[in-house]
Amino acid sequence: MSESTLLTSAQWQTLEALIDCIIPADDYPSGWQAGVGDYLTQQFTRDLADALAQYQRGLDALAAEAQAQFGRTFADLAPNTRANLLYQIEADAVQTPWPLSPSGFFKMVIEHAHEGYYSDPGNGGNHNSIAWQMVGYRVTV
Repeated sequence: MSESTLLTSAQWQTLEALIDCIIPADDYPSGWQAGVGDYLTQQFTRDLADALAQYQRGLDALAAEAQAQFGRTFADLAPNTRANLLYQIEADAVQTPWPLSPSGFFKMVIEHAHEGYYSDPGNGGNHNSIAWQMVGYRVTV
């Protein structure tokens, strides 16, 4: 299954912005830059296959929420506006109907973002073991 059949282009853009809001760049790469998107792409055909439909519905709901509140896509919002919207979602304080629990969706994405950021690079994320370097884990081969 190719990446393009997993999520729509708009869903990928929303997911990238969401991941980078959860794990923003600082002295180290953002979640997306460190490979969380690659991790999820790989895992959507494996361990997270059952979660793919939740991602599709949740990303569409997040996009609709951003559009309803700000007239823009989630990816087009300023970082602080994204963060404030996610605080509302975390509290289930949404203005549009969601087909799943907003806070439950957000919690799931946070968990998977962390998995992708800190997991073994062989799983697709944590490019060049950057997250391991960040926490002082010494990689030996």
